[in-house]
Amino acid sequence: MPGVIAYFIVGGVAAIATFVATPLARKAANRFEIISAPDERDVHESPTPNLGGPAMLFGLLAGSLTAWLIGDFSAVFSSQSEILGVLLSAVVMCAVGVIDDVKPITAPAKIAGMVIAGSVLSLVGVSLVVLRIPFVDVVLLTPDLAALATVLWVVLLANAINLIDGLDGLATGIVAIASTTFVIYAIRLADEGVLFEENPGSLIAVLIAGVCVGFLPHNAHPAKIFMGDGGALMLGVLLAASTVSVGGRTDAAYSGQSFFFFAPLLIPIVILGVPIVDVLFAVIRRVFTPGLSVTTADKDHLHHRLLRLGHGHRRVVFILWTWTALLSGFVLWPTYSGRGDGIVPMGIAGVVLILFTLLHPRLQTNKSKNSEIVADDHFPKL
Repeated sequence: MPGVIAYFIVGGVAAIATFVATPLARKAANRFEIISAPDERDVHESPTPNLGGPAMLFGLLAGSLTAWLIGDFSAVFSSQSEILGVLLSAVVMCAVGVIDDVKPITAPAKIAGMVIAGSVLSLVGVSLVVLRIPFVDVVLLTPDLAALATVLWVVLLANAINLIDGLDGLATGIVAIASTTFVIYAIRLADEGVLFEENPGSLIAVLIAGVCVGFLPHNAHPAKIFMGDGGALMLGVLLAASTVSVGGRTDAAYSGQSFFFFAPLLIPIVILGVPIVDVLFAVIRRVFTPGLSVTTADKDHLHHRLLRLGHGHRRVVFILWTWTALLSGFVLWPTYSGRGDGIVPMGIAGVVLILFTLLHPRLQTNKSKNSEIVADDHFPKL
């Protein structure tokens, strides 16, 4: 398997290429007026360029070329159809998203793009063929069901990343944390002999991480540019390709001795818990709200609710990043230690984060009120 240095080189090139290309994308967005203006749903206060997707795609291609040139990933590139299929799916998804950024298209049109991207993955062999149901058995999917499951997985993750992309740096940071965790997890599975050298999952994951790290300095609050649908949908399809490659093509049960019942495919569900929970609640909320379509945008996502609790922009991003990091730690600890005792400190950290999330705005409000009272007491009453 490729060494750690090889992963750092590929991720570093992807990050630098994205970082360098993003200002060019910003200039192009300003020139062609591809701008996201503030409205009732968005929380940004000034018009912001919305063309980060092509810059991220450039970083992805630069990192992929580097991986091919250095030779450490020769086993992955020995099956060129798979990696080329992944890159083609990313290009398709980015193109669909950019078209929507330039001139909004209908939800069915975007879904059609996701279906095409998922179908490309399935055709080249990056397909969900194994389902391990905890406490039950391994299910091997037929080709037709495998293609359908792959497309559905792409649609879920693409929408999850797109919907969570509501605050500066939020989606970028969540995907960076999740993909980095998945790289580490995939390397562990490879070391245990669960994954073969030809599996592209870890390479795709490190490319995602590099692209997000390179884009984040431009996207952190206050954002100079947004990734737009072009970037969000592309990250979704790449995450789908990486997770399917690692978790959907092996019937091995390894993921840590204490958590043996976790199928590898459930690991990314845990790591990406924040955006997946957000999209599932969004669907449920819209289905059961009279007069509201599933595709209708609203202001009831996780980040909107945290803002209404009284948290500031940066603090909401920090809270959701921290949740992703905690879920990632929950996965990695037993995977590397072979013990489940990490669940206790992770649980304590989760409780602390919940208390911070719920109580901090109230404490700040009470502190402000007390400060006002103290200030008033310094003035004599007339």
